[in-house]
Amino acid sequence: MTTGSVEPPIVGFDQTRKRYLMKAEHLQRHGGMVPRYTSYPTAPHFHDGITPDIYRQWLSEISPDSSLSLYFHVPFCHAMCWYCGCHTKVVNRYDPIGNYASLLKKEFELVAPSLPEGPKVTHVHWGGGTPTILSAEDFTMLMETMHKHVTFSETAEVAVEIDPRTLSLDMIKALAAAGVNRASLGIQDFNDNVQQAINRIQTFETTKEKVDSLRANGIQSINFDLMYGLPLQTIADVQRTVDLAIKMRPDRLSIFGYAHVPWMKTHQKKILDADLPGDIERMDQADSTAERLVEHGYVRIGLDHFAHPEDSLAIALKQGKLERNFQGYTNDGADNLIGFGSSAIGNLKQGYIQNQVPFRQYGAAIEAGEFPIAKGIALNQEDYIRRQIIERLMCDLEVNLEDITTGHSLAPDTFDSEIEALQPMQQDQLLEITGRQITVNEEGRHLIRSVCAMFDTYLKAGKARHSKAV
Repeated sequence: MTTGSVEPPIVGFDQTRKRYLMKAEHLQRHGGMVPRYTSYPTAPHFHDGITPDIYRQWLSEISPDSSLSLYFHVPFCHAMCWYCGCHTKVVNRYDPIGNYASLLKKEFELVAPSLPEGPKVTHVHWGGGTPTILSAEDFTMLMETMHKHVTFSETAEVAVEIDPRTLSLDMIKALAAAGVNRASLGIQDFNDNVQQAINRIQTFETTKEKVDSLRANGIQSINFDLMYGLPLQTIADVQRTVDLAIKMRPDRLSIFGYAHVPWMKTHQKKILDADLPGDIERMDQADSTAERLVEHGYVRIGLDHFAHPEDSLAIALKQGKLERNFQGYTNDGADNLIGFGSSAIGNLKQGYIQNQVPFRQYGAAIEAGEFPIAKGIALNQEDYIRRQIIERLMCDLEVNLEDITTGHSLAPDTFDSEIEALQPMQQDQLLEITGRQITVNEEGRHLIRSVCAMFDTYLKAGKARHSKAV
């Protein structure tokens, strides 16, 4: 098992050895710890200067003819998976979950009066934690609360993240009755030794049974989450997991690299550093997963997503309409994202807002009739411009800086320093710079976050700790 060494494996082909050493050099020169860029500026740069009154004003300024995306965070699980990087806690009884459902309802009823009449909901995403830890009755109640206060588009997508191990038939029927039309199932890895190492025992048979039941009850769009870089995981393991997952015909797959951040998530200390694959093996696992999925006919989406060619995400990529938010790559397209629940983040035209993370502070604010805002950040013109550049790089792996400067009436040489900083990557043939056009090639895809970091003025000035680039 590789534990971080860059010594080449013993192989019989010089080409394999050369490729291995080249990967090691690229990672050493251009890797490091960088943000995932699901927002810009990124969450570590939010501050407490964004108050409930500011949020109320931002909500009131939403255009009546705009669209809304709603995110609900349910921070509870039946057991802790040791790789988890989410805001969640383990509960053994339903009372705290039921109380939390009541708080979500009250928060929605606090937000709704600040919204103008007219905006339509085009997307709802339930994340966690495990959203399906809610009872069927509470989930139905919350969906009914939404419909009471806001208007849904006829084509609205309602998606929910699911732990197949605890999903009941009653809950599946409640999801379908409430209008859920996309389910995202966490898998991570199907190999016994890896599952033991991450404290998540989940058989292929259990997962397939739940997928079949979801489809039988009318929820046809299925997403899977897989991971590489897990403890004890090998290239053969990720290949086997992909092959098993494909048997269930998912529409989309997200392939995440495990982010080992034990200084932020203390339960990750249960994962031994010595059991983690090294940087080069992580990249090989990611490459192997991608190659396998492409062989199966899936379209590669940005950094780590894959979709069936007829899926709306693949179509959005082809049309240049792919976006990126806190749930990853999306074709959501809504003008405003409003977050509900502990730690939830919203994205309005004026900036980002994040709710209180601790349950006690979140609940106390709701019970007092106040928005539970902890922090956020207002965007300035430069933020908008740099966010556009970073999103296009993350989604399309290319950006034309001349189009950006012309479109925003900027001096032609505005991004000369960034272009200069990217020259070493061009020399290593990870990207091409033609005039003001930056195009990241396949060899550089893994390091796209490092490319984006060159345009991140907050990263240069900040001290936040992030996960590995690959």
